Formats: sequence, C-alpha cells, structure tokens
Amino acid sequence: MRHKFPDLIVNKEDSILFVLKKMDQSKRKLLIVMDDDKFVGLVSIGDVQRAIIKGKDVHTSISGILRQDVTVASTEDDLDGVKERMKIRRNELMPVVSTEGKLIDVIFWEDLFAEECQKKKRVNLNLPVIIMAGGKGTRLKPLTNVLPKALIPVRSKTIIEEIMDRFLDCGCRDFSISVNYKAEMIRYYLDTLQKPLCNVNYIKENKPLGTAGSLYLLRNKIKTTFFVTNCDIIIDQDYVDILNYHRENKNEITVVAALKHYEIPYGTLKSGEDGLLKSIQEKPEFVYKINTGFYILEPNLINEIPHNIFFHITDLIEKLLLEDRRVGVFPVSEKSWMDIGNWDEYYDHIRFYRCNSFS
Repeated sequence: MRHKFPDLIVNKEDSILFVLKKMDQSKRKLLIVMDDDKFVGLVSIGDVQRAIIKGKDVHTSISGILRQDVTVASTEDDLDGVKERMKIRRNELMPVVSTEGKLIDVIFWEDLFAEECQKKKRVNLNLPVIIMAGGKGTRLKPLTNVLPKALIPVRSKTIIEEIMDRFLDCGCRDFSISVNYKAEMIRYYLDTLQKPLCNVNYIKENKPLGTAGSLYLLRNKIKTTFFVTNCDIIIDQDYVDILNYHRENKNEITVVAALKHYEIPYGTLKSGEDGLLKSIQEKPEFVYKINTGFYILEPNLINEIPHNIFFHITDLIEKLLLEDRRVGVFPVSEKSWMDIGNWDEYYDHIRFYRCNSFS
C-alpha cells in the first residue's frame, strides 16, 4: 500500500529500532502508525524511550507500546478547532482520519504556527552546567594542534557555543568550564562573545584530571542537581525529559545513551567442540547503548571525587554500581547524538549539518 506521506508512516508491526531510524531520517519525533491502509495510532519518541527504559527489546514490534489516547482530526472538523487542539496538546502534526479509518491528510504544527516555530520553547531549569573542555583532542590532530577541541567550528559557531546555547534555551545560565589544554584561548574566545544573562566560571586544571577529576574543585559551590557534558558532543533531546526521568527515578547519576546500530554484512558462525558448527546467523544486527558523554548528577557526588587525582566520570559510575546505588540510563536515537571527537564523525556531521538542522 502506497501512502501519501511515506516519510511519516510506519506499520504497527515495525520494530522499535525501525521506528527510531525513521524518526532520524524524517527528522520527526512523532510518526503515524498504519495497518495497511487503516489508521492505527501515533508513536512518539517518548513512547519509544519509555519502552526502552522498561527493558523492551528494540527488535520487538511497536504494537505493544502504542497509546490509546491519541488525538486526531476528522474530515468534518474545522481548521480553527484543529488548531486549538494542537495548541493545547502541542502536537507536531495532526492526522486527518475519515470515519472509515483512512488517512486523508496531515496538518503540521509549522504550517499553523509559523511564528511560534521561530520562538524557543520557554523553560527555566536554572541548573548549573559543567562543560569538560580540558582535553587535548588528540584524535582530531592536526586541527587541535591549533585549536582546542571546544573551539572546533560547527556551522557558524564553535561546538562549545552550540552546547551553551542549548542550555541557555532551557534556562540554564551558570556554566563552569573545566579547562587545561589551550585554556587561555578558550577563555579569551568566550569572554569576547559577551553572552547576555550568562555566568561563566573557569575551573583550571593544573594537570589533566580526566572527565570528572576537576569536579572536586567545585566542592561547597554546587548545591543542586547539575548537568555535565563533554565539550565535543551535542544531544538533540528536550533536556526537561532527561531531568524528569532522573528525578522520577531518584537517580544519583543519569547517563544519556545513544542507540548505536551495527550490521555484520556476513553470515556468522558459532562452533563447538572439535570445531563442529553449532549455528549460523545470516547478517546479524546488534544495537548497543553508547555513553554519549552527557550526564545529570546530584551534588553530593562532588564530595566523592578524589582530590587532585586523574579520575573519569566512569570511575565514579563504577563506584556507585559497586555500592548498589542508582545510576539511570536515558536513551536517545543514534542521530540525536552529535559527536565530533574524531575525524570520521566530524566529517559525517559537517555533511549532515549542511542538509539538516537540529531542532
């Protein structure tokens, strides 16, 4: 069955992984679910993330995660009424469905609220942000022989500006930037920007301290939940959703993980005793949760960072796991994670940025 809006449509028997890929391809966080030519419902990025958090296998069908309470328009509805419902529920799209369950049309938020699309959604998280910018960026040499990794350009900005602007959009204005390699260049560049309503504090490492070692310098300075991010990544996700998950689950640390998909283009063999074949699997697929370098932490954890010792945030996570404390994992799709930590990824995302823009 050929549909009028193929980029927006998935089948109810499609897998969670397929839906995530479709969302990345279409740059949409909400898709229409069909059963052949019959409208079934809607599936959102939130539906998918909740399913993964609950332990659903990404290869299972989305039919078991669909909500019943979705809003659609009928062919008899007037546009003003549809517009009001979309505004209340903030749907990015509204399917128009006939009484026979046929998909007739799709109304898009950007078509009805063009002016509001230009405005940032106003939230005020007002939480501190720590940006780890002390590394040498050795995988990006020779570029990082000249520039620190935090000042690598992405579109018309540096990567650290992109990171800071996303936090500013959600009301986070207090930044502590951990610096070491080419620290003065980072400080000079950011000071010349003079971002309004933005407080920037620099944490100077006298020696490399890893991805968490410099946090001990913030003892008695941070009293609330805070964000930590590497300086070479961007997460395309509503930070409110991550924070809500962190708080609702009473986590001490929440790690944002990207779902990375790998496909082996060959048949794989499993052998047993005497080399006898036990099984064969044709072109297997694997999905892993990849640590993106974006975290939410509780302030008490700062007191558990050793003084002036090289210490990664993964060392802190391992410590909490050994003590049976709460470490959460919040999943995002593969294309919702931008990583410029090496040349291949940097080139890929520069090409991606030419054709697309994170929302």
